[in-house]
Amino acid sequence: MNGFLKLPLHFDPHELLKDLRTCESMDWPCHFHTEDYSGLWSGLALRSASGKADDIYSHPGSAAYADTPLLGLCPYIASILGVFECEMESARLLRLAPGAHIKEHRDVHTGYQFDVFRVHIPIQTSEQVRFLVGGQALEMREGECWYADFSLPHSVENCGATARVNLVLDCKRNDWSDKLFRQAGYDFDAEARNRQLDRATRAMVIAQLSEMKTDTAQRLIKQLQAQADSDE
Repeated sequence: MNGFLKLPLHFDPHELLKDLRTCESMDWPCHFHTEDYSGLWSGLALRSASGKADDIYSHPGSAAYADTPLLGLCPYIASILGVFECEMESARLLRLAPGAHIKEHRDVHTGYQFDVFRVHIPIQTSEQVRFLVGGQALEMREGECWYADFSLPHSVENCGATARVNLVLDCKRNDWSDKLFRQAGYDFDAEARNRQLDRATRAMVIAQLSEMKTDTAQRLIKQLQAQADSDE
């Protein structure tokens, strides 16, 4: 149930498209994970760790993000960013060309249970775009706002004749976002149960490694303990 959610936010598709038209003639750098896709997958940054529009890298946990000059040319998107009453990291336009395919992959620690969340707001899409998360299809339409747990296996294929362009926002969880997700139907009880299970599994693995008395086992124990500390 927590794999993806349609959030109770909706934005004007016409105004989104106007901002996109401003950006279309610019040089869109190709996505950096070249092994994860075929065809053309490119983007532009409205917020980035460097403050540059061609920096489309996502840097989870980076200490500072800044608006890029491009955001000043996209007034409606700038107003959307203001709707999110939480700390925002990257904000990007990601474009998937006709015939392009993002292969199934996982993005580590990009789910709400990790105290971060990534949302997609389609600007230009079609029924021929197939977006799968955890084996389930997301039927996203222009102007809608969707959260997905991208630590799950996911893939996208554009079988249409036009490019698919989404506004993609990386945000940090807070009380405001908890209220938003609760309204959308997020199962906080299930999240708590999964956290407890993860801690129990980690404790069991540490106990088993402790019996091995090897340098490799000790190194793995330290890594698992560091993960436990970061989850507190």
